[in-house]
Amino acid sequence: MTRFEPQRKIKIKWSSNFAYAIGLIASDGNLSTDGRHINLKSADKEIIQNFKKALNLRNNIRSTKKIDKPNKHSYIQFGDIIFYKFLNNLGLYAGKSKTIKEVKTPNKFFKDFLRGLFDGDGTFYSFWDTRWPNSFVFQMSFSSASLDFIKWLKDRINRLYSINGFIVRGDGVYNIRYSKRDSEKLFSVMYYKNNILFLRRKYTKIKNILNKNDKLKLVRNKRHRRGSSVVVAHA
Repeated sequence: MTRFEPQRKIKIKWSSNFAYAIGLIASDGNLSTDGRHINLKSADKEIIQNFKKALNLRNNIRSTKKIDKPNKHSYIQFGDIIFYKFLNNLGLYAGKSKTIKEVKTPNKFFKDFLRGLFDGDGTFYSFWDTRWPNSFVFQMSFSSASLDFIKWLKDRINRLYSINGFIVRGDGVYNIRYSKRDSEKLFSVMYYKNNILFLRRKYTKIKNILNKNDKLKLVRNKRHRRGSSVVVAHA
C-alpha cells in the first residue's frame, strides 16, 4: 500500500515576496477548517494578483458579486496541507480575526510582512487640524479585531524601528495610529525600494499626501524667511 504524501504547492522560504504574502494572509486571508485550504479575497484585484505572484501560484483568480453587495471582489483559493501547518506554526489559524496573537516573522523580512498587512488592513488619511492655522495632518493606521495582535504589532514595530504609535478602539476593531512624523518613517521602512510588491492605489495616495506636505513646508519656510527679513530691516 502506497503512503500518501501531501502535495506541496508553496515553496516555504522567507523572502521579500513570501513575507508580503504572509502579511496579506494575516490581514485578508482565510484558513479553512479542513486543515488544507487557504483563501484570499479582496475588493482590490491587484492585491490578489500580487499574492498569486508572491507565492508563484498557478490557481485562477475568480470574482464574486452578491446581490446585496454591488462591489465585485476577487479571490483565489488553493490547498496545501504542508503550507497550512506552516501558517499554524507562525500563529495563523482558522477563524483568526479575533484569536490572532502574533505572526512569527524574521526581523529581516518584517518590513515586507508589514507592507502586506498594510495593503490588507491598513489606512492612510489626511486632514486639516482646525485648532491650528495651516496645520496639515496625516496618520498611518493598522487595524485588527484582536487586541493581543495589535499590542504585539505595536511593540514589534517599536523594537525594530523605534517608531511608537498609540492604540485606539474603533467600531469592533482596534487601531494603531502613528503621528505625522512617525507615519513618514514607517512609509520609508515599508517602501524601501522600487522593485517590491505593493498595492499601487495605497502607495500613490500616500505619495500624493507626502508631496502635498512637502509643498506646504516650502510655502511656510518662504513666509518665515520673509517675516525674518522684515524684522531685521526694522532692527
